[in-house]
Amino acid sequence: MKMEKKPEVYWTLLSHEGWSLYVAATSEGLCFVGSQDHPWDELSSWVSQRFPGSKLTQDDARLQPYVTELIAYLDGEKDRFSIPLDVRGTPFQRAVWEALCQIPFGQTRTYSDIAAQIQKPAAVRAVGAAIGANPVLICVPCHRVIGKNGTLTGYRGGMEMKEVLLSHEGSALRV
Repeated sequence: MKMEKKPEVYWTLLSHEGWSLYVAATSEGLCFVGSQDHPWDELSSWVSQRFPGSKLTQDDARLQPYVTELIAYLDGEKDRFSIPLDVRGTPFQRAVWEALCQIPFGQTRTYSDIAAQIQKPAAVRAVGAAIGANPVLICVPCHRVIGKNGTLTGYRGGMEMKEVLLSHEGSALRV
């Protein structure tokens, strides 16, 4: 019986012009972008749940390509990402996350829109749960999902972070 090797998870702290968030990657790609100003525990707890037994290693140099793209986005120089992602989830979660990546910069969609896009129109609550489980904030743009009535709804990074990201993108909320 072959033992599956646990991936090493590398991390760094992105600090840039008021932004402070933990970023992590495996050898396959970016696997975690943390919430604004959240403590180390957010990352360590997530890794222990998603990659049990994996080693967490600080490696600023290895994470530099990811940090560079995130900073370019935050500085308004980039509106999409080309970095590899290592997002692990159920087939349903992955379908939702892929749909999120198709929302254009500066636009928003509702949970119902996402449910319809993945051809599961009755699964609005499940779509919400999958969005809440998105491990790669900003790069998988769950901040672009709003309530059916045009209001801002929950966000793992907090409502202030969601508002800042939508404002940064110039999103006009639908009412």
